[in-house]
Amino acid sequence: MAATAARDPGKEVIDFLTQAGKTIVTAESCTGGMIAAALTDVPGSSAAFYGGYITYANSAKSRMIQVPARLIHDYGAVSNQVARAMADGARNTARVDFAVSVTGIAGPDGGTEKKPVGLVYVAVSSELATVVIEHRFGDIGRDAVRRATVEAAFELILQVLNSDDD
Repeated sequence: MAATAARDPGKEVIDFLTQAGKTIVTAESCTGGMIAAALTDVPGSSAAFYGGYITYANSAKSRMIQVPARLIHDYGAVSNQVARAMADGARNTARVDFAVSVTGIAGPDGGTEKKPVGLVYVAVSSELATVVIEHRFGDIGRDAVRRATVEAAFELILQVLNSDDD
């Protein structure tokens, strides 16, 4: 009995975008480039993957992808508003069709009662809309939060790609 191949959401994203002649950029904070790495693991990804911004510092979010510093000050770097601004800013700066952004608290430190470890926002920006989803993965460990964030990002990208395709 042959083993079934594991699902590769990175390959699904690259295949979809390549066939559609579209491009994507990443804007990552808590994952530090893990989404970009998963995309570039796919042979031929250069046809659809523009590149990525690792905007770990708040100043990087503002300088690299034009997230207003006031937004970070008012809502915090880990917020729906900043995730949305990161995705829109990355898409506009790179001049691509889609952008995915992630910002969150991977831990083990940094959490508060209002914003606990494991709180992550994932956003996908397209010409049609920007969608932001809040995730509360819990205090499952830094590596697990980061891996869960990458999975959530690919899930949202695929949902947006499939809805934009309709």
